[in-house]
Amino acid sequence: MSVQAGPSAYTQEDIDLFREGLSKFLDAECPPEKIESWNRNKIVEREMWTKGAEFGLLGLSVPEAYGGMGADFRHERVLIEEFGARGMEGWGVPLHNMIVAPYLIAFGTEEQKQKWLPGVVSGEIVLAIAMTEPGTGSDLQGIRTRARLEGDEWVLNGQKTFISNGQTADLILVVCRTSDNGSRGISLIAVEGDRPGFTRGRNLDKMGRAAQDTSELFFEDVRVPAANLIGEVEGKGFGQLMQMLPQERLGIAAMGLAILERALKLTVDYTRERHAFGKPLMEFQNTQFTLADIKAKAVIARSFIDACTEKLIRGRLDAATASIAKLWITETELEGVNKCLQLFGGYGYMNEYPIAQLYKDARIDTIHGGASEVMKILIARTL
Repeated sequence: MSVQAGPSAYTQEDIDLFREGLSKFLDAECPPEKIESWNRNKIVEREMWTKGAEFGLLGLSVPEAYGGMGADFRHERVLIEEFGARGMEGWGVPLHNMIVAPYLIAFGTEEQKQKWLPGVVSGEIVLAIAMTEPGTGSDLQGIRTRARLEGDEWVLNGQKTFISNGQTADLILVVCRTSDNGSRGISLIAVEGDRPGFTRGRNLDKMGRAAQDTSELFFEDVRVPAANLIGEVEGKGFGQLMQMLPQERLGIAAMGLAILERALKLTVDYTRERHAFGKPLMEFQNTQFTLADIKAKAVIARSFIDACTEKLIRGRLDAATASIAKLWITETELEGVNKCLQLFGGYGYMNEYPIAQLYKDARIDTIHGGASEVMKILIARTL
């Protein structure tokens, strides 16, 4: 089940005003040439995190008591959609806001919240979560990174890979094994980025989402205070992950829809301008039918995400429903973007055309946050 307590006091008018302000900020601060530079450099400069914090972009759901705006998932969706409309999927603000910060909000001790959440909002602390290991993938119970308690310190050893915000993060929530008691031996421990023994490996060279600094992380006798255990009891990490994954998966579905909708818009515009055999591509029935099918599926996807969002903010989104959303929408995203690229012909294969970047960016969505095959296993358990 979702851990969100219930709908906030924000009205739809408030959400619309947030979208309007965000759109103006992104248009001013993130022009296409800047986004292209992020992709070239494979990272978003730290200055943008600071600017985002000044606007109020960071830590949207952090309670007002810790400096946030106490927003809900509707605000996160606006952020995802506005990023997606501009090809900004590589800037890891949604990860910071929607995936990692909620662990501190829901499970952190009062001391942890006071220590870290204000920095999450101000941009002084960029967040990451380290789940995946070279040999584990989606199998969280196969985690090998270990932490042992020595006096009043945890000592961590292990390796993580494919960690988004990995080069930038100041605080990493590390999924590790604190005992051999199966799933009850997994804990989340916060590691500050300047701890001795913690090193960042390569900024990985990926197929898509080039601006996202996705990294290898290494822990060699990294010592952190015992108080860095997320929550007050060791061995609760697996349950914490299971409670938060529905929101993460719904967020991935929302990003998949944003990419699909942008691909559709780009393709409609292109096929109206591009001529073949003496007339615009849009006048061919094949083009019309292809795009009509994509639009129909996008509208259905949006309706389902709306319903899931309502469940989430009321604390009623279950894991199976979130898995259905991620599975169907991300698979639909891949199919739709592929068909859109086909309508661009040879130009769709050129990196200078945004549709080519969308094709590469979309490919990860059926993999991260739990691969489609894992989603099917979770759904099958409800049959």
